[in-house]
Amino acid sequence: MTEPSQFTLYSGGHQGAEAEFGKNAQQLGISEINYTFQGHKVAREVNLQTLSEEELKKGDVSMEIVSKRMGRTYSKADKIRKVIQSIFHMVNKGYHVFAIGWIQPDGTVKGGTGWGVELAKLFNRPVSVYDQDRQGWFSWKDSQWVEDKPVIADRSFVGTGTRNLSEDGKAAIEDLFKRSFGSAGDPS
Repeated sequence: MTEPSQFTLYSGGHQGAEAEFGKNAQQLGISEINYTFQGHKVAREVNLQTLSEEELKKGDVSMEIVSKRMGRTYSKADKIRKVIQSIFHMVNKGYHVFAIGWIQPDGTVKGGTGWGVELAKLFNRPVSVYDQDRQGWFSWKDSQWVEDKPVIADRSFVGTGTRNLSEDGKAAIEDLFKRSFGSAGDPS
């Protein structure tokens, strides 16, 4: 089994799923980088990388494209733009994207989390979502969501998801890390 210290979690440090991914990574000695931007509040202030305006622009995309890809419109486009730009950096640096949220009937994932999932699809990266309603993991394979039991196998990965993390979602994150690395302090 590969040493957890050889892995890096990329996230945003937000309350809920992202903070929980960070806590689990820290317990195992996994490196963690959280992207943020000026004026943005995070819950987990571990290895914060505050993106400059210039760095944020590297992740810029037309809100029209985002709206079309996500199948919805955004009323606060200026605020969400920086969030979308920072999500680009997470997905660009991490390889396998793990998200906690809700898969919608159109195949997208609810909220800002959904943009990270869509970017993973666009970048042809592995992506797995724990659907809190269906209480199960699903991975994007052959252009559809397939029930799965993913593991963290790539040395760079993204942990993202809803701020409204359920107890079941929290347990799913813990189980993902246990499946991938064993328990903290476990020599296996």
